[in-house]
Amino acid sequence: MALESKLTIFFEEPFWVGVFEELDGKKLSVCRVVFGAEPTDAEIYAFILRYFNHLRFSPPVKTEIKQKADNPKRRQRNAHKELEKSGVGTKSQQALQKQYEENKLERKHHSREQREAEKQEYV
Repeated sequence: MALESKLTIFFEEPFWVGVFEELDGKKLSVCRVVFGAEPTDAEIYAFILRYFNHLRFSPPVKTEIKQKADNPKRRQRNAHKELEKSGVGTKSQQALQKQYEENKLERKHHSREQREAEKQEYV
């Protein structure tokens, strides 16, 4: 199955935030990027071209693939709702939380090793 990517940009006091979502089969990976000031379309395009390969996506989370509507009016209605919606989907939030927790454990492990190394130096 093909890899699908999606970018959602929204305002989260006091910054503009972008959430990249990658759907590979039934697995969703997410990356959150803080833009600061409201980015223009050209700035977003330049960011994607320059930094997309360097983004750190969350570990994949299993997700259900919803059946897409064949009715064009329904598709238009759903697209309109998607544009109005502020925030990130529940699965995306879970993936971001998982990435945050893993980074936190990694920092703890690294700082613990640093403290032990410092103790070894002083002993």
